[in-house]
Amino acid sequence: MADDEKKPDKRKDRVGLGGRKRHGIVARLRGYFFAGLLTVAPIGLTLWLFWVLLKFVDGRITPLIPQNYNPNTYLHSIIPFEVPGVGLIVLIIALIIIGALARMLLGRTVVRISENLVNRTPVVRSVYGATKQIVETVLKSQSDAFRQVVLFEYPRRGNWAMGFVTGTTKGEIQALTDDDVVNVFLPTTPNPTSGYLLFVPRRELMPLSMSVEEGIKMIISGGIVTPKDRRPLAEQKIKRIAAADGDKPTITPGDSMAALSEAPKSGVSEPEEDADKGD
Repeated sequence: MADDEKKPDKRKDRVGLGGRKRHGIVARLRGYFFAGLLTVAPIGLTLWLFWVLLKFVDGRITPLIPQNYNPNTYLHSIIPFEVPGVGLIVLIIALIIIGALARMLLGRTVVRISENLVNRTPVVRSVYGATKQIVETVLKSQSDAFRQVVLFEYPRRGNWAMGFVTGTTKGEIQALTDDDVVNVFLPTTPNPTSGYLLFVPRRELMPLSMSVEEGIKMIISGGIVTPKDRRPLAEQKIKRIAAADGDKPTITPGDSMAALSEAPKSGVSEPEEDADKGD
């Protein structure tokens, strides 16, 4: 019995290389491995995605370049392979030239005539109109699309989702409700390019201080990458959302998206707003 009682102690005293316990070395090596993976993976994935995009553009644009104007034609005598990026450079130059021509009087006339022809085509005009509206909304420097990250309850009370404000609701949808409704895009994880368009009352949205880029990173990572809270410490201690309690609202009107509203709703008069503040 005495020998049996000593065996566990001997087992604990066993060491590996360097006089340290084996499980300690394995844990340290595993930590080094994951540290190296976290260091190399973002750089490797970025380079790989850039290379895939470069090859895709080159594969589509380079064959369209006349052989006499293709730089690879003259570089083959020096370099045995094609220089990557020629198609991308040609595409950028072509877009610059097209943009310059489109701003000229002749270019505007050609664009207007082309749009009139497209708008008269039954099927093409629907696709062209929707695509043009989306591109103009996203690319305009003065647009508010994807400029604010918000938190709201979805799909039910007590469950929270993060989305992006794409604009103020207008037209028939806003006319059918007394609420001041906001267009919110709810992306999916890990692909933020797909998602749902929701029309959420402004008073039920909680603006977040994180940037759009930080919000997209958090969605792509599935919550693994969480941005730091850069608000002042005094503001961090204030709970702006009440605990979930059935169907009771968890956000008070004073903590909602009032700071982000472009203008008060036309149907609300100043006395009513003062009455709400008094309450």
